Amino acid sequence: MKSLMLAAAAALLPVAAQAHFLLQYTTDTMIDRPGDVPVKLIFWHPMTVGHVMALDKPQEFYAIHNGEKIDLMDTLTPSTFNGGENENPAFIGAVPVKRSGDYVLVTVPQPYYEETEDLYIQQITKAYLNRNELPTDWDQPQGLKTEILPLNKPYNVITGSTFTGQVLSEGEPVAGAEIEIEYMAAEPSFETNAASDPQAKPMPGGAVVAISDANGYFTFGVPKAGYWGFAALGSGPDTEHEGKELSQDAVIWIRARDME
Repeated sequence: MKSLMLAAAAALLPVAAQAHFLLQYTTDTMIDRPGDVPVKLIFWHPMTVGHVMALDKPQEFYAIHNGEKIDLMDTLTPSTFNGGENENPAFIGAVPVKRSGDYVLVTVPQPYYEETEDLYIQQITKAYLNRNELPTDWDQPQGLKTEILPLNKPYNVITGSTFTGQVLSEGEPVAGAEIEIEYMAAEPSFETNAASDPQAKPMPGGAVVAISDANGYFTFGVPKAGYWGFAALGSGPDTEHEGKELSQDAVIWIRARDME
């Protein structure tokens, strides 16, 4: 029944809503030295280097390290971001990376009202940092309402290999989820609060999409180095906010690298 409802919801979701991606951007995922790692929180169309949505202060912003939650809300400061078409509010935070291991970044944003489609979007987002190549947390679910559990180490995927994830809703696999896949064609600049020069163009045919199997799994062949985002649309248990439709999405960002 859950998969049938998701399939129906995905068919009704507007194209504009499917292009939104919440970013938790850091300049790298492998951290050499201890210290505070800056993070940009941006709500954007990163593949088309297009429209930036106004981002409200999140409900939650934290990191998981060795299974322990590190609250990062106090690190957030208001900022702006110019994505190429326009400028809108964003945030800059910081992650205290001290010990070796994984740091799983989690943002639970406020639902965003998409006026043109008369619905709300909430993208519960994960990204990953690592220090000293010691894996600790990357292969564990974080207990979110909805999330994508990676089956490949998400901070050093090899270009030309594959990435596999499992879509979860309240810890249970989601069959038939529609996963939109986007490349961060232009990485944000901390110096200018704007998009850098694009390194790729959107693919013809619209959004790149995968569908999860009966156990919630999907696999994608990674063709280019850089940041890749995966958004399972409407995979969360919450379907309404303030009397309107809510698309509660699970988002994960991975970093792909070329072999040298």
